[in-house]
Amino acid sequence: MTLLETNGVRLTADGDAPEIATVTLTDGARHNAQTPGTWRALAEAGRLLPGSVRVVVLRGEGPSFSAGLDRRAFTPEGIPGELSTLELAHRDDAGIDAAIASYQEAFTWWRRNDLISVAAVHGHAIGAGFQLALACDLRICARGVRFAMAETSLGLVPDLAGTKPLVDAVGYARALEICVTGRKVGAEEAERIGLVNLVVPDADLDGAVADLTAALLAAPRDAVIETKALLRGTAGRDHDEQRAAERAAQARRLRDLVGLSD
Repeated sequence: MTLLETNGVRLTADGDAPEIATVTLTDGARHNAQTPGTWRALAEAGRLLPGSVRVVVLRGEGPSFSAGLDRRAFTPEGIPGELSTLELAHRDDAGIDAAIASYQEAFTWWRRNDLISVAAVHGHAIGAGFQLALACDLRICARGVRFAMAETSLGLVPDLAGTKPLVDAVGYARALEICVTGRKVGAEEAERIGLVNLVVPDADLDGAVADLTAALLAAPRDAVIETKALLRGTAGRDHDEQRAAERAAQARRLRDLVGLSD
């Protein structure tokens, strides 16, 4: 069942498996180059997810997951119907902030506590494509994948909510080196440094995603939500606070299991 198809983004949900939804980048002929329209569609996909969905799979059609920002954005003509980079630069600070904040909405809903998101990455994930893969909780990639953060090489900074998950995944020093050099990170290195969870042969990507999805759905939903919230909250808590959060979460689960929840 197709719930959304616009601006190179398709959201589908399987009626036989209502706990799974798939978001697909469909502009494969352009290597899924992203535009503000792409980001509006991705944000809308998050709002349209049925409440039954527990796992969201993100993938791209064609030879690449996403080659990054559509380079037309840097030309004087820009992308028809969209704010150009030149026009954005002429806005005041509040205007620039508001525009980029709207773009970031496409990259922020993937880590909601009630969902687990899985990026199935093949080909290239460059710049905005890299940041979109980083937006997900988990990443499985094909052996031929190349990641790169190209923004700094273009005189810009990564601004689509990808800097924190990158640092969280690989550490500050490695993240700095990857961003500033703009070099390509291959699949094997990505797995070694913690950037991806699993690397598989290209032909096995769909099967590996299906296996992971099944495993993610095996545990009760409420326990998964509480566990994800606990893990996501560790960055803002010291050890004692984290232990207290564990106790509070377990109390909720115990009461729920014996039918004493409110």
